[in-house]
Amino acid sequence: MNKSFPIALLLMACAVALPFSASAEKTTKKKKVASGATTTAQPQGRLYATRADVMADADDIATRRDLDREWVRQAIGQARMLSTVARLMQPAPTGTAKNWRVYRSRFIDPIRIAAGVRFWQDNRAALERAEKEYGVPPEIIVGIIGVETIYGQQTGSFRVMDALTTLAYDFPASHPRAKERSAYFKGELEQFLSHTNRTGVDPFAMRGSYAGAMGMPQFMPTSWVKYAVDFDGDGKVDLFTSPADVIGSVASYFKAFNWQPGMPAYYPVRFDPKTVDMDALLAPDILPTFSVASFTAKGAVLEGDALKHTGPLALVELQNGGDAPMYVAGTENFYAITRYNWSSYYAMAVIELGAEVAAVVGK
Repeated sequence: MNKSFPIALLLMACAVALPFSASAEKTTKKKKVASGATTTAQPQGRLYATRADVMADADDIATRRDLDREWVRQAIGQARMLSTVARLMQPAPTGTAKNWRVYRSRFIDPIRIAAGVRFWQDNRAALERAEKEYGVPPEIIVGIIGVETIYGQQTGSFRVMDALTTLAYDFPASHPRAKERSAYFKGELEQFLSHTNRTGVDPFAMRGSYAGAMGMPQFMPTSWVKYAVDFDGDGKVDLFTSPADVIGSVASYFKAFNWQPGMPAYYPVRFDPKTVDMDALLAPDILPTFSVASFTAKGAVLEGDALKHTGPLALVELQNGGDAPMYVAGTENFYAITRYNWSSYYAMAVIELGAEVAAVVGK
């Protein structure tokens, strides 16, 4: 710690460093240990209790969310700045070439496929019920959970309080969207505090990714609050150890983002070199915009069922480094997958992993 810190701030830091539940019990019910808790040693870093601006925000959160002021101040004040988290949020170096084949190889491999097969076989009933209730096919749900955490094997080891507070107040200024992202994480921190207080869970027991995502499906706090469901009927939502809750929650998420039952995520596409207008086709990016008629009028060639499609389409480009890109005609369901992670590469990895697993289980 910097020797120039005022004595008052040092005393504040020491006070906040006391076990969280010890003082919190005076004003709130005793906190339960979360199912995502670990016994990992506490991280080292500057306590946010030393930041007057952060403590002022803590008071504001307490007022707006009707939470105990001292509980919120201690929760945020005891969080530590993690330089690793801030560093991981830095954008890729300018000029870094995207490569679908390399990206795909990270997620479509024998280990992940085998784990997906076991997950599907062990949870077939929950997957079938989720499809019946939400309209989302098992292969999409299985693809998401596999890409995110290899079916719970890699859910993250960062304290969620540290990660969210770091990104709320020390998001790297060099990032082109630093102000917007910092505001986003302040909202997620606020939601996390409100949720853990309401459910009686110690916020420092929760572990997740460096971005604060939690559990098998890597839900951010807002997604947990809005879309997570108690699919196994035990009276609580557990996204760490209940596959049924995870399955139902992923399906619930996609239904909220307008998943269309029975619609393919994409169609194959090729181009008429005489009429193709690639600039116009790529202009909307992954947002489905074109009717089949307007899509084909710009030189995109569709066949079979794609010609009968009634919804909007987008031309999705997946670059392959120095080689020719891959293209597909993305539907509203492809776009829905990108609402989980705003990347066409991610969406395609989810689709292909799910398809590989489905082929093995014989769906």
